[in-house]
Amino acid sequence: MKSPVHLLLASLILFHVSPNLFAAPPKKKPSRPKVIRDADLPWPPSLPGGKTVVTDKSPDFLKAPEALREGVVIAKEAPTIDFLFYPGQDYPGKPWSNWGDGCVANGKYYSGIGDHYAIGRGENLYGNGEALAYEYDPKSKNLRALVKVSKFLNLPKEHYAPGKIHSRIDMGSDGWLYYATHRGSPKAAVDANHYKGDWIFRTHPKSGKTEIVVEAPIPKHSIPNSVLDPERMIFYGGTAAGPDAENQEIQFFAYDLKKRKLLYRCDNGPARYMILAQSTGRLYYVPGNADGELLRYDPVTNKAPQSTGQTIGIRAATKETKAGKVYSVSTGQRSGSATLWEFDTKTEKVRQIGDAPVGSQAYVASLDVGPKGRYLYYVPGAHGGGFRDGSPVVQFDIQTGTRKVLAFLHPFYESKYGFIPKGTYSTEVSEDGDKLYITWNTSRGVRAWDCCGLAVVHIPKSERMP
Repeated sequence: MKSPVHLLLASLILFHVSPNLFAAPPKKKPSRPKVIRDADLPWPPSLPGGKTVVTDKSPDFLKAPEALREGVVIAKEAPTIDFLFYPGQDYPGKPWSNWGDGCVANGKYYSGIGDHYAIGRGENLYGNGEALAYEYDPKSKNLRALVKVSKFLNLPKEHYAPGKIHSRIDMGSDGWLYYATHRGSPKAAVDANHYKGDWIFRTHPKSGKTEIVVEAPIPKHSIPNSVLDPERMIFYGGTAAGPDAENQEIQFFAYDLKKRKLLYRCDNGPARYMILAQSTGRLYYVPGNADGELLRYDPVTNKAPQSTGQTIGIRAATKETKAGKVYSVSTGQRSGSATLWEFDTKTEKVRQIGDAPVGSQAYVASLDVGPKGRYLYYVPGAHGGGFRDGSPVVQFDIQTGTRKVLAFLHPFYESKYGFIPKGTYSTEVSEDGDKLYITWNTSRGVRAWDCCGLAVVHIPKSERMP
């Protein structure tokens, strides 16, 4: 039997060795969520079961997020939506993105994407920069790449190659698609990379042939903004200067596609979008990238653009309707508001017709009008913020001023397929008004987005009456 002295010594030794024996365990630091990078994802992006397209119609498309603006309504009938990823995205981009508006012609949808790479943006294991133009056939539900710009140009590795089609893609009366290219990084567009300026291309969808219309119509400038007059075959552009360009002003220019000749150029051009009045052949724009004075260029007189005496915003614009109206939207990027405008091409008068946002996002980079001239279609949150409002597809009734959400694509696609449609710069309504094509910048878990996908929204007849 141990003495009390021995027991006391044992207790002291135990306390000395383990003074915190009965203390609460230390709190663990919360682990940070793993940052998913583009390189961590599978390439090319794919849909479950090896499918190239998925088709859904769900009441979840009509489930709204908590906060919608006053007066916004939700469609009563859910649309059917087809979704597919663009082929050719075989490696991580910086990121793969859609930046330019598309068009519909002869029942097909034409659009462009790019990898955002270029010399000077960091090491690119896949080449200097890549941009592609596509055709979508709604009958076969097939996306077909018409041209890979870098492969077509076939330039040496040390030469600049564009990573974006940032301009519109438009079809001329000759059956060719016309579009222009833009740099991934401004640092790439320099003399050291043999940069002369960007290109205007044309591609024939049926033959698959692509041609250079002109290289560097404005020396050492890229072309992020364009619109084509398909009847008069004039290509209008707004430029962005490369760092080594002598003239750093945004250039407005008009280029005669038939004669392959520059008709006109001047400083103080439009940064992102223009209005074409196809009935008169006149071209309208606001200098810079904000609401402001509306200028008119008339190719008949070919003189310096003149003021119309009107103020308007043109971050995106529709084609001219049969009634002679064009609709535009103000620049809503980094802003809580964006105004919808109506421009009368006959009287050159402007009027505000409503507000574009349905929730927190105001940035709209593509705007379309239905064939009957009553409904506008758009997707707020162009630069990746659309999911905060549920990635809404909006129909605006010009007669009543009503904003109606036809579908919320988020969180439906994340829950079912694991990706989020974040924003778009290209939407187009079909010729008979029953479909809306949306080229989405899509995230498969990355912070911004990583790839591009196409959603075809089949608008119920009940939601586009009368």
